[in-house]
Amino acid sequence: MAYPIRQMVTRLGVLTAHPAAFVVIGIYALCWALLSRDGLDWHGVATLATWLMTLLIQRAEHRDTQAIQAKLDELLQAEHRARKELMKIDEREPEEIERHRERTQEGG
Repeated sequence: MAYPIRQMVTRLGVLTAHPAAFVVIGIYALCWALLSRDGLDWHGVATLATWLMTLLIQRAEHRDTQAIQAKLDELLQAEHRARKELMKIDEREPEEIERHRERTQEGG
């Protein structure tokens, strides 16, 4: 049961890096401004700014991770002795990747 939840959380992290996440925040801000004008004070603006900055950071991190992954894929393709299953390791859950790294560091 915990495995589908992990997949959902991982997918949610990827979705927050998508440009559509900014549209969702914009729609939320517009609804907030229209439906609760008194509630959109400095505290509300700070909350929206925090969400936007979080999305910007998430987007930059996702871009950097994807760039590193593309470079590693290229290196693995160029090195014929590399194990091909490593090219698909990014499709696994973070916990599985950590276990794989621990086994590799132990020499097995």
